[in-house]
Amino acid sequence: MLPLINRRRFLQVGVSVLSAPLAAQAQQAKKVPRIGLLGGGSAAAIARRIDAFRQGLRELGYVEGKTIVIEQMWADGKLDRLPTLAAELVRRQVDVIVLAGPTVTRVCKETNITTPIVMAFDDDPVGSGFIASLARPGGNITGLSSLSPGLSAKQLELLKEIIPRLSRVAVLGSLTHPGTAQSLEEMQAAARTFNVQLRYLDVVDPKSIDTAFAAAHKESVAAVLVLTSVVTTTQRESIIRLAVQNRLPAIYFTADWVEAGGLLAYGASFNDLFRRAATYVDKILKGANPADLPVEQPTKFELVVNLKTAKALGITMPPTLLMRADEVIK
Repeated sequence: MLPLINRRRFLQVGVSVLSAPLAAQAQQAKKVPRIGLLGGGSAAAIARRIDAFRQGLRELGYVEGKTIVIEQMWADGKLDRLPTLAAELVRRQVDVIVLAGPTVTRVCKETNITTPIVMAFDDDPVGSGFIASLARPGGNITGLSSLSPGLSAKQLELLKEIIPRLSRVAVLGSLTHPGTAQSLEEMQAAARTFNVQLRYLDVVDPKSIDTAFAAAHKESVAAVLVLTSVVTTTQRESIIRLAVQNRLPAIYFTADWVEAGGLLAYGASFNDLFRRAATYVDKILKGANPADLPVEQPTKFELVVNLKTAKALGITMPPTLLMRADEVIK
């Protein structure tokens, strides 16, 4: 029979050996999921969308810093940095990467990243070749579509409603942005219906914004339609300022442009899309395969008008349009 002191040591060693696997399992169970958030612009430019994504996570019960970690990477308009930033998120072994736009989606697709990916929005993910179909995306990419190409015709129609004699419209966008070509195709068809000529002006960097407005002035366009892209989003204040300075009515794609002083916006609620992206993150963290998660379309659209800007431009907004508006800024 073992002496009392040896029996105690034997029991302590035995308990330690038995508890070691349990401790390891408990540590593994407490592993906090890590989410990568990758964008081509800046966090400041889409701060409200990021807040909406965080809100979506909170609604699902996640507590940032405790039950989930978000690692943000932003190219600040320097798109050549995106492959490096994406690779860094992979190196950090994040569980899911949330993408803040189609320019980033294309980079991740071309660099063959295998980490599950959620598109917070994409203009036309099927047309851009990112997924096989909305119902069954295939691969490792899923998320939300903003339907931007299909909405461009409606934006042109709204400009025509404000300016019935409208005949020439400048379109500002970036051909490097996936979805721009599809938007232009949709608009050309609508332009023929409304008997409007379109002048596309490509903006590739901040300097080209001034050049575009100079060309618009020279060609006597009567209004401007701004498409979504990394460049237009990061240069929002400059575009709004130049549109007002040149007394050009302009329509934009999200409400934050109008809140910043733009005249009019119509499109899907990007804040709502980012909030819904959290649902995809939750499903993937719980074991869902992105290939089997259908890409969803917008359910919330916004028409926002800034009457203060309209007055500065000498425009009287049609009462019927104001009645349909979701928000009127006075």
